[in-house]
Amino acid sequence: MAPVQVSGPVLTVRRVDAYHALTVVAPAIATEFRPGQFVTVAVGGPESSMLLRRAFSIHDVRPDHGGTIEFVFEANGPGTQWLAGRRSRDLLDVVGPLGRPFPLPREPVSCLLIGSGHHSTALFPLADRLRERGGQIDFMLGAASADRVFGSLRARRTARSATIATDDGSLGARGPITGMLSQVIHEARTDLIYASAPLPVLREVVALAGRYDLPVQALVEQPTACGTGVCMSCVLPVLGSDGITRIARACTDGPVFRADLVRWDDVGTVPFDALGAPGWKPPRVAPAPRAPRGSAHGG
Repeated sequence: MAPVQVSGPVLTVRRVDAYHALTVVAPAIATEFRPGQFVTVAVGGPESSMLLRRAFSIHDVRPDHGGTIEFVFEANGPGTQWLAGRRSRDLLDVVGPLGRPFPLPREPVSCLLIGSGHHSTALFPLADRLRERGGQIDFMLGAASADRVFGSLRARRTARSATIATDDGSLGARGPITGMLSQVIHEARTDLIYASAPLPVLREVVALAGRYDLPVQALVEQPTACGTGVCMSCVLPVLGSDGITRIARACTDGPVFRADLVRWDDVGTVPFDALGAPGWKPPRVAPAPRAPRGSAHGG
């Protein structure tokens, strides 16, 4: 289904440690949502000079409770501060669900879900869907400090295991969450990794997972102004199945990508060998060998 634009009433805005969780009534979005998708929200009111929408991963949906969706954010700018000040029954202009969702395994497997900070919000509806399909779930959650680790209690209640790490040691182990990744992969016998985190963390997760030949599905949050592929503000280089690098849009081609195809070291640039780059030429393809006369392919 195509995304829809709705004007929905705010149900609640609650504080969750360093973040705010906003629930809005939007049944048309809730019924079509798939884990990994997001919404864009207009901020500032109808007479505001803040023209750009704000994009948020959907954390929770309740189709059976009037059709609500919830997203989580940190109020660190004028747009998000305006959202934090909303009250019950205020109307929000919301567009969604947007983007490509997480692909789900065909058979029950052992899945490791890795999140950092508020980026981890997208992993919880995914965990619910994986459990419905009989999969085993393990969580790894990290952040700079305890108040920025999102969902640790829910992860401990719902997953087979939950590993927590903070940079300052205020919750769980001290250090980056990736520092414990190898240990958890061995202990959980991981088959597949899902990750939602800042780019440096995703890059390290992909590198470590590559040592064990583990597939990674990564949710990439790039600065997004429109969410529909028009503004080209969220681009990143991605390798295609034909071996050609293309500049993909995180909002429409993602936000979920097969992580081994993203050129992580080139994010933020247009690689010289990307399709459309200055001086780009298509790769030379050797002609197919001619079949011997009289063979099954020679006629």
